[in-house]
Amino acid sequence: MPELAEVEFYRKQWNTGVGERIEKVHVHAQKRIFRTTDALLLADHLSGKILRTSHAHGKQMLFGFSGGVWIGLHLGMSGKLFSTVNNYRPAKHDHLVLFNRNTILAFEDPRQFGAVRLHLGEKHPDWWTSLPPQLLDDNFDINYVREALHRRARSALKAILLDQRFFPGIGNWMADEILWRAGLHPSTRGGKLTDTESLSLYFFSKQVSRDALDVISTNWGTPPLHWLFSHRWKDGGICPKSGKPLVRETIGGRTTCYSPTVQPLL
Repeated sequence: MPELAEVEFYRKQWNTGVGERIEKVHVHAQKRIFRTTDALLLADHLSGKILRTSHAHGKQMLFGFSGGVWIGLHLGMSGKLFSTVNNYRPAKHDHLVLFNRNTILAFEDPRQFGAVRLHLGEKHPDWWTSLPPQLLDDNFDINYVREALHRRARSALKAILLDQRFFPGIGNWMADEILWRAGLHPSTRGGKLTDTESLSLYFFSKQVSRDALDVISTNWGTPPLHWLFSHRWKDGGICPKSGKPLVRETIGGRTTCYSPTVQPLL
């Protein structure tokens, strides 16, 4: 599933259409991504509008068009955005395609766990402005993290980091990376952390977010070998810190990779 940096990368793909007027809209109206929105109504409202702005927040995106038209996008498990030349013909899984004079903007989603939302109005939609602070916002501070740990005191850290109410944009690999850098076992309960451990979780949540954006959101770069990322995907991986084998198991309902040497369960 695309995480914070991947979502930011995909948001930028539609920026080629900023300032362009939409001449035609193609939708697969019966597809699941339109389960909360009338696809034909959305197409009607977008036709003739100009893309003005694009935003990303965690795993969500918002695109603003002239005339007070907004569309929210969630990529789900397999969604992605791309732009291409104007003689492109939509493929089977291109469920929303915007045709401009010079570019074509497409939302592809083979598994259809993504979603499209329509909002009409001059201001940002309420469901956007009510989202929690992003990890690199100033108000995502140590007190915010302590509150999250308090509210989910009985939950494993892995599950807490995946909770989009508190850590928007964090997914499976980023959660593992944060805990590994912080030296925290993913099964540790939120209420068990000391002040020092809470501060470490806060610090590395921000660090991993910045690093991921720097490496992935610009040109889909490959994270360096000293990250856990490059070693976590298959059984038999070796921890780049300790040189000892990594462990993969299900924690918090998700496949989790960690280093028992670096992240002991106390």
